[in-house]
Amino acid sequence: MKVGIIGGGAAGFFSAITAKEKYPEAEVTILEKSSKVLAKVKISGGGRCNVTNGCTSISELCKAYPRGAKTLKKLFHTFNTKHAMQWFEERSVPLTIQDDNCVFPVSQDSQSIIDCFLKQCKQLGVSIKTGLAVSAINETKQGLQLCFLDDKMPPRLFDKVIVTTGGSPQEKGLDWLKNIGHEIEAPVPSLFTFNMPNEKVKKLMGVVVEDALVSIQGTKLKANGPLLITHWGMSGPAILKLSAFGARLANESNYNFKVAVNWCNTINTEAVNAHLKELANENKNKIVQNVKPYGLSERLWLFLLDKCDIPQTKKWSELGKKGINKLSNILTNDDYQVEGVSKFRDEFVTCGGVSIKSIDTKTMQSKVVDNLYFAGEVLDIDAITGGYNLQAAWTTGYVAGQLN
Repeated sequence: MKVGIIGGGAAGFFSAITAKEKYPEAEVTILEKSSKVLAKVKISGGGRCNVTNGCTSISELCKAYPRGAKTLKKLFHTFNTKHAMQWFEERSVPLTIQDDNCVFPVSQDSQSIIDCFLKQCKQLGVSIKTGLAVSAINETKQGLQLCFLDDKMPPRLFDKVIVTTGGSPQEKGLDWLKNIGHEIEAPVPSLFTFNMPNEKVKKLMGVVVEDALVSIQGTKLKANGPLLITHWGMSGPAILKLSAFGARLANESNYNFKVAVNWCNTINTEAVNAHLKELANENKNKIVQNVKPYGLSERLWLFLLDKCDIPQTKKWSELGKKGINKLSNILTNDDYQVEGVSKFRDEFVTCGGVSIKSIDTKTMQSKVVDNLYFAGEVLDIDAITGGYNLQAAWTTGYVAGQLN
């Protein structure tokens, strides 16, 4: 049996190794269009490779996937985070779980993961071919014929093919799969930071709020977690999570919308109001700039006071009901205009791809082309940061690699 893997990324290597381990006599070949394999794995997690997440509850895991959660909920029973961690550790890659549940190799170096995959392929006899860009898949009586962009490269026949080409930033990049009958969900960016070119908050570059609540105004979309103010706007886990769940909505608005920030992650405004009144009573003769609520940094607190038109040297006893209400409102419902987005380092993720409707989610086999399988980000499956996207690659790659 000849098995062709189109794409030399995380899902490609995982499915290739899985297939070769299950079918030792099979001829398994990875076909990568660029000159390097595992390029995205190399830079993932800031070069440390956030292999997976320490969460072991399937229902909790699924909450990290804006798209594909229903499919993964079934697949996680076959291969989940526990299986992934065991897989790497059995292959001499010790892992460590951080306080935030992110899982990294103990080496804190993504090269450990790359070396593991290359070693496995060498030991098992998986062939790796680079510089081969597939342009079309044709069904023949002899099997699946792969044609290449390089006209000088003759077509190759395979009995089974797994497509693991990753996300495509443009829909036309998926035409070769659409042309053979697959439904395509238009790709749009996910996991992006918010550009705020006309907002003064940018001058607070470097300020981190450990637990903020952010939402897109006019929607029910909310996310909480650390928020980072940057020289272009806002980033951090809270913003990235919001961008993932609001990917299509943000695209439809041409990335022009208002984000509401709750700096204290307390939705009960009455409770915030009561807390501020208590501070005022306890610090009557102190000036407001010296008493910062909710552990806010000095720079952010002074910025918010200025935004409320409250003099920094004013005493807490002088704020009155009006001043307290102003502060309460800005702490719980501060808003900023987003005008465009930026890539989150090199971990840009694409929302969209081959629709799950075109896939038998028990096997990851195409519903329209026999013996053709899919795994990884080429599918309309994506997640927030924290190792979840790589876990989706391992899970779908493992199931596709069974070649059932």
